[in-house]
Amino acid sequence: MHTRRHVLISLLAAGCSAAPSFAQTDGTLRLGAISPGAATTAESPQGKILIGALADLGYAPGRNLVYEARGAMGNIAKLPDLVGQLRGAGAQILLALGYPAVVAGKDAGMPTVIYWGAGDPVATGLVESWAHPGGVVTGISDVATTLTIKRLELLKGFSPGLKSVAMLWNEDDRAMTLRYQASAATAQIQGITVQPHGVREPDDFNGAFAAMDRDKPDAILMVSDVLTVLNRKRVFDYAAARRLPAIYESDNYAREGGLMSYGADQHESLVRAASMIDRIFKGARPGDIPFEQPTKYLFVFNLKTARAMGIEPSVTFLAQADDVIE
Repeated sequence: MHTRRHVLISLLAAGCSAAPSFAQTDGTLRLGAISPGAATTAESPQGKILIGALADLGYAPGRNLVYEARGAMGNIAKLPDLVGQLRGAGAQILLALGYPAVVAGKDAGMPTVIYWGAGDPVATGLVESWAHPGGVVTGISDVATTLTIKRLELLKGFSPGLKSVAMLWNEDDRAMTLRYQASAATAQIQGITVQPHGVREPDDFNGAFAAMDRDKPDAILMVSDVLTVLNRKRVFDYAAARRLPAIYESDNYAREGGLMSYGADQHESLVRAASMIDRIFKGARPGDIPFEQPTKYLFVFNLKTARAMGIEPSVTFLAQADDVIE
């Protein structure tokens, strides 16, 4: 009796500790995507990259892939409900954009893969360590300090007299606040004065702009999250009107009218996130998959925006860009 009981307990323990193997159900990957901004639908630029990457791994919509996306459009309080909707629709794994979305997935206990915008996962408490995340979260992230050095270098290359930088970030986003702090510390070490302009809601941008008018910086660095994304064109217009060089964290900003950007290649990040999703679907634990850093970064420069500001960059400066928009 004791032996049978011991075997039963061992089997139950093994069952509890085993990784979920969704592939053993009907072989269909049911994937949900959650964002604090616009939904990463299959038709969106990021969605197309993701679906293409999953296709390379053998998943096809209508055959063995069901994909649904939800976006909170700036209303962070809706994220838990949206995750619940995805779970109710059968999603087994979440693809998350941004720290608040990851928290919602983690709180729901769902295997969650980050592909962009969640900051340092250890500093924010999302995971135990980069090498051994533990829990239900893994993904792609980057180091703000390293990127800030390059972004400031590019701003200096464009504007050699650079001495002060205004930084815009969302104070209500823990990950982006830590990212701002790391960026500000890096700038100060390099002898650059930082003007902090934290915002919490759209109206706060007016106050930030007024403060910059009173004490004009030499450039702007904007930290990305849903609030700054949704108000990006206001920042573009302000910077252009004041002839202020501004740098952003991903190439979509420069392609939409911002002056320049330097950040991780989202195509690479999504391809690697797709690989992680595949591994989890086939039985790997998210907590056993080490966090990764991007290996490819893009410098994109909008020459059209520069010329509208009355500035013609040097050929040497433009030669550094991976893409110049004319």
